[in-house]
Amino acid sequence: MDQKEFRKQLELRPVGEEYLNQFNELLSYVFQVTESDLEESGFHNKREFVKSKRPILEVSKVFGWFHENKLISQLSIYPCKVNIHGKIYEMGGVTGVGTYPEYANHGLMQDLIHIALKTMRADKQWISYLYPYSVPYYRRKGWEILSDKLSFKIRDTQLPKTVDIPGLVERVSVKHEDIFTVYNKFARQNHGAMIRSEFNWEEYWRFENQEEHTAAIYYDEQQQPLGVLFYWIAEEVFHVKEMFYLNQEARNGLWNFISAHFSMVYWVKGDIYKNEPLAFLLEDSQIKETIEPYFMARIVDVKEFLAAYPFKSSTEPFHFVVNDPVAEWNNGIFALSWDDQDTLTISDQPVGKPVRLDIQTLTCLFMNYRRPNYLYQIERINTDKATLNILEKLLPDQEAYFSDNF
Repeated sequence: MDQKEFRKQLELRPVGEEYLNQFNELLSYVFQVTESDLEESGFHNKREFVKSKRPILEVSKVFGWFHENKLISQLSIYPCKVNIHGKIYEMGGVTGVGTYPEYANHGLMQDLIHIALKTMRADKQWISYLYPYSVPYYRRKGWEILSDKLSFKIRDTQLPKTVDIPGLVERVSVKHEDIFTVYNKFARQNHGAMIRSEFNWEEYWRFENQEEHTAAIYYDEQQQPLGVLFYWIAEEVFHVKEMFYLNQEARNGLWNFISAHFSMVYWVKGDIYKNEPLAFLLEDSQIKETIEPYFMARIVDVKEFLAAYPFKSSTEPFHFVVNDPVAEWNNGIFALSWDDQDTLTISDQPVGKPVRLDIQTLTCLFMNYRRPNYLYQIERINTDKATLNILEKLLPDQEAYFSDNF
């Protein structure tokens, strides 16, 4: 049977709760989730895991290909909010992506991605995030790296010396209300971060055994919570799941707390979700650090994304010439001009000098994973030097922070 005849037997439609078991069977097969994996995450059995995933189907929009009423390929759009340089955007998180191997290479996922982008556009989700199983694959579909994860390993003798601070640290449950207060402020201060709802917090812990984790909160002299550390200790290793803080006082306070475990552990291991030079901040900088791409992002609708974007200032007119391999509405000219009141107008008529680039590079540029000059040097941007300088002045220079997973 040729591909055309085979495709006639398939149906693309929304996936409802009645297909929850098939939804999870497909995910478990594609990502090889085993019973032991579930037990380590705190689930007693697969039935409990399946039940825990039901809310995703309730809040997300899921699309799938069916063959004789069997779900064979699927994709979910998880509704979120993220901070982009101080502006809160609705974000479509792409997750639950998978196709049974016997149905691969029929273009099924290409169609699912296209309908997902159309759906996100209709829902005014101008930006999309995802965790890539293959960076090259998602680059071909228009996504680009958003942020990195830095993993570190520090010997007990390399821990920073205690710094005098006015506040103190308290150990609390990972569900303590002050944690949410600190994180909400932190997320609104840090570009790229998820604005976590109650459901987002549930997802944050879904594949972690909360009972094995402890939270440490730093309080200043006025008893205001300013920093949070999620951690656990096992086999003489202090594991840092995440650390977020509102100022350097809180950062020092949390590292003081970690260093206080000097006699209990041999190593401190953890992850940082921002390109922060941890080694530089330590007296003994000869530590092991590894950096790997973490999440990817994609502009869903160029015109609407640009219209909402918090540019640093106005400037002389110029225009983008964008190429998008999947979302046809993003192909073409997007001219930016400002009036005397600094009101931005976007048109499809060329004004000023052109900036030619693909949707991946445009996303990289506006999410500030790499600066305009660097993208120009590696020939991801085609423009003149004067317009390149305009971009450097126009775009905020803050690296993205993203520590969630979905």
